[in-house]
Amino acid sequence: MANQEEKDIIELEGEEGEMLKLCVERYFFYNGDEYVLLSDDCGQEDGEEISHYVMKVQPLPTDEDGEEMEEFVPVDEDLMDQLIQVVEATFDEEDE
Repeated sequence: MANQEEKDIIELEGEEGEMLKLCVERYFFYNGDEYVLLSDDCGQEDGEEISHYVMKVQPLPTDEDGEEMEEFVPVDEDLMDQLIQVVEATFDEEDE
């Protein structure tokens, strides 16, 4: 992993209240809205299963230092299926 660029790492609360450490894999747009692909591949041991999550990016007002802030919001099941297809198609195109 020597040439791998450093990914942003965020912590979110899971469905059962547990803290999840997730890496930002990429941002993408679908139907005019911005989404983010996250994974739990932040220093995982080789061979461990990697989970992916797609969330909507919700811009927030800038903080007192003028830095842009954003919030990641879960999406419903039907939209999730469409977004997964978009992500898979995008990855396939970039791998070619």
